[in-house]
Amino acid sequence: MAGHSKWANIQHRKGRQDAKRGKIWTKIIREITVAARAGGPDPSANPALRLAWDKATAANMPKDNIQRAITRGAGGADGDNYESIRYEGYGINGAAIIIDCMTDNRVRTVSDVRHALTKHGGNLGQDGSVAFMFQHCGQFIFAPGTSEEKIMEVALEAGADDILTDEDGMVEVVCAPEQYAAVRDAFAEAGLKPEMEAIVMKPLNETLLTGDDASKMQKILDQLESLDDVQEVYTTAVFDETEE
Repeated sequence: MAGHSKWANIQHRKGRQDAKRGKIWTKIIREITVAARAGGPDPSANPALRLAWDKATAANMPKDNIQRAITRGAGGADGDNYESIRYEGYGINGAAIIIDCMTDNRVRTVSDVRHALTKHGGNLGQDGSVAFMFQHCGQFIFAPGTSEEKIMEVALEAGADDILTDEDGMVEVVCAPEQYAAVRDAFAEAGLKPEMEAIVMKPLNETLLTGDDASKMQKILDQLESLDDVQEVYTTAVFDETEE
C-alpha cells in the first residue's frame, strides 16, 4: 500500500465533485422530489428528505427551489415519475462499484451505465454481486489537525459507532444511518465542521490502483458520474496520490 493516503484520496474526490458542481442542482432537485414523494414533505419526519435538503443547502440552492421540488414530489404534480435504482459492477482489477440512480426510464439508464463501465474496461454485475463489500452508514471526514479528542467526545455522546484516525491525521466518524442527523447536529453545535459528510456505502476493503490502471478507473468513475441519471457512485478503488 506504499504511497496510499486516504486523505489525499478524499481531497482528490472532493476536488472532482466541486468541479462538477454545475450539474449538482439538477441531481439534488431530483433527489428531493423522489424523497418527498416517498416519505412526505416534512424533513423532520422524512430522513431521506432531510438529507437531500442538507445537500441542497450545502450547494447554495435557493430555498424557493427546494420548496418547489418538495411540493412537486409530495403533491404528485404532473412531471416525470422517477424511481431509485442501484446497479453493481466492477472496474479495473476487480475494483467494486455501486451506482445509485434516479430514472424515469430503466432501459435508457442501464444502457448508459453499462456503456460507461465497458468503455474503459469495467463490466456490469448482477444484483448483490458487490453490495456485501460495502457498509451502509453515515460518514464524517475531518481534516488533519482537527482535535481527535473533541471529535471522539462529541461523536460517542451522539451515538456514533466508530472513530478512525489514519497516519495523515485525518479523522473519520462512522455511525448508523438512523443516527446520522443526531451526530451531524452534535458536531454543528460543538463547532466541528467536517470536510465531507453523507450517508454512504463505505467500502469495507480497498483496491489500490496505480499508473494506467488508476487512469482507466478514473475514466470509468468520471463517465458514470457525468450521466444525468446517476446520483452517487461508490467504489473500493483508491489511488496512489503520486498518480494524481
